[in-house]
Amino acid sequence: MALKTPLGWAASRWTLSTRALRWATTSALIVSIIIVFTGGLVRVTGSGLGCPDWPTCEGSSLAPSAELGIHGVIEFANRLITAVIVIAVGWVIIAARLQKQHVRSVSRLAWSQFWLVIANAIAGGITVLVGLNPWVVALHFVLAIALLATTTLTWHRVRETRPGAEGTISRGSAALAWVLVAATVALIVFGTMVSGAGPHAGDSSDVPRMQLDWTTFTIIHGVLGALVFALTIALLRASRGTDARARLIRRRTMVFVVVLLAQGLVGLLQAVSGLPAALVSFHLLGAALVWVGVLRVLLDVRPALFAGVGGSRQTAADS
Repeated sequence: MALKTPLGWAASRWTLSTRALRWATTSALIVSIIIVFTGGLVRVTGSGLGCPDWPTCEGSSLAPSAELGIHGVIEFANRLITAVIVIAVGWVIIAARLQKQHVRSVSRLAWSQFWLVIANAIAGGITVLVGLNPWVVALHFVLAIALLATTTLTWHRVRETRPGAEGTISRGSAALAWVLVAATVALIVFGTMVSGAGPHAGDSSDVPRMQLDWTTFTIIHGVLGALVFALTIALLRASRGTDARARLIRRRTMVFVVVLLAQGLVGLLQAVSGLPAALVSFHLLGAALVWVGVLRVLLDVRPALFAGVGGSRQTAADS
């Protein structure tokens, strides 16, 4: 007799509703967005070394002492968010496995969240141990964005009611959606470089910055933002059909346009006002929302991505 994993043994005895899985994926998505914001808050408030040790905060203590002040509290709170996301991702893994009709692709996405949380926690620890090296800080942010990608994909997959809305889309539009995602990735990566070369080091002016021409990279970042906006408008124009799928893509793309415009406005305001900490934090939050938005556009244009056989039927039947 084949040996069962603990989750396999539990799945043979109990099941969870699709509603439970939906709530689980929603919680994981929300917390993965929050952790991007709180990570930015740590940086702009100079709390990156608020907890000088890792995995403990100070010496053998997990919590900050009064001597560490508000910076210790902010850094410790960000670490607590990591604990919350571990719980949320664990809930996703369990809920995905205990579905009446187990969809392997959803379980794989759930487990990818777990490993990315682990990788990000390790990167966060290394960030502290190397004194906030800006390249390691950038890697920490990129891993957070990768986690956000998996939580978004999982959230989307468990909510679809069929493989895709009726209708077809041209190969050109499908390719355009991929180019849009690639341009957004470049936009985010150059954004991390702008931050790494800029004034918000995460602790003090003594923390080394990326040895890059900040003005040049800021201009490149802005040009990439304009490119992403232009590609979005091009995709919107390419989805002029009257069938259900074209209408769905247009709606999703219009939402993405609004998010892009809001993010661009925040970026412009922070540039002309001397990069105030509050606006920088909200710009990082906007980056997370832009990433979620472009992935949802891609998933509507390419509905077969990461779709497991039977996943859509399960969602419809258990609603």
